[in-house]
Amino acid sequence: MVSRLASRHFSRTAVASSDVRPTSLDVFTEEEQMLRESVRRFAEDVVAPKVREMDENEMMDPEIIKALFEQGLMGIETSADHGGSESSFTSAIIVIEELARVDPSVSVMCDVHNTLVNTVIRTHGTQEQKDKWLPLLAQTTLGSFCLSEPASGSDAFALQTRAKKDGDHWILNGTKMWITNSYEADIFLIFANVDPSKGYKGITCFLATKDMGIKIAKKEQKLGIRASSTCSLAFDDLRIPAENIIGGEGKGYKIAIEILNEGRIGIAAQMLGLAQGAFDKAVPYTFQRSQFGKPVGTFQGLAFQQAQAAVELEAARLLTYNAARRKEEGRDFVREAAIAKYAASQVAQRVSGAAIEWTGGIGFTRETGIEKYWRDSKIGAIYEGTSNIQLQTIAKFIQKQYS
Repeated sequence: MVSRLASRHFSRTAVASSDVRPTSLDVFTEEEQMLRESVRRFAEDVVAPKVREMDENEMMDPEIIKALFEQGLMGIETSADHGGSESSFTSAIIVIEELARVDPSVSVMCDVHNTLVNTVIRTHGTQEQKDKWLPLLAQTTLGSFCLSEPASGSDAFALQTRAKKDGDHWILNGTKMWITNSYEADIFLIFANVDPSKGYKGITCFLATKDMGIKIAKKEQKLGIRASSTCSLAFDDLRIPAENIIGGEGKGYKIAIEILNEGRIGIAAQMLGLAQGAFDKAVPYTFQRSQFGKPVGTFQGLAFQQAQAAVELEAARLLTYNAARRKEEGRDFVREAAIAKYAASQVAQRVSGAAIEWTGGIGFTRETGIEKYWRDSKIGAIYEGTSNIQLQTIAKFIQKQYS
């Protein structure tokens, strides 16, 4: 296992040399490459042996969560003063990608915790909130981002969860569903409307802890990313201190829009890593299995399919890192994030599906784990904005440019 000190050294050094930028999107700084290699070893040595068991049991191993914290991978962009690795957004994308090569379930847990929960508090929290919550999130405590509801999916702001002021507290009532990390998390960012007459301008972000009375109403049984918990939550007169409002009353819609755009780059990285993992597992087998006197991978029909997959992987990689670099440098990235997320999710489905076919019957079994990549890939077209939502976003930019 890579030591926590080594992992953190890589990421902190990356910040120190952040003024030295790669000249192309597929070239990384020495520190970024060291981080990639350390996370790859961690994923292969620590996560890989438990992937099938976690998938079969539909449960994240607590030791994996603990190990992620010990490696400094749960506070990637959090400052050193708050116990984090004080690294860059691109470093977070590297971590998400490398974890997804081995297990997309572990990857999305890390992704949501870092790019959604930590970022909201780091960006919109008061100094007191940062001092109180960021060290916990960086070192010991898993976070969950609670936006979606039964009647609020793509229309993310049709929220029915309500919050009413009661002295120095707010009382929340409502339900959430499709909430990632919610089974294991102890810190929750909950979006509720404090004034429905104002529409989406009444939406406010609250920070709550599980011991305040958050109820896990249902743990979903899913096609893929089974080890990643996805639950429905119930809030029955949930009392939250007024000091736990993040960003101010009525600012939740702005926070959610900003963070979902950023989160799409994380999902693009997850889908990219997933596709690469399927490719890496399947292709060697095609050169080990022979038919008609030669490896099946040398037959032109299969060789061309693998070449096509390699092209699509490279395109998804460049799109994902282009969006990440733009975000990191403070440039507009909404269009690029939508393109990357859409493209990577499509590539993930195609490559993981092809990987099963390349390996034939053995790829169809659960023994090799290749079929798991295909099951896991389907969610990429759904969460953090469906594929149609991404196309809608891209279309709006086209219309603005040409109409």
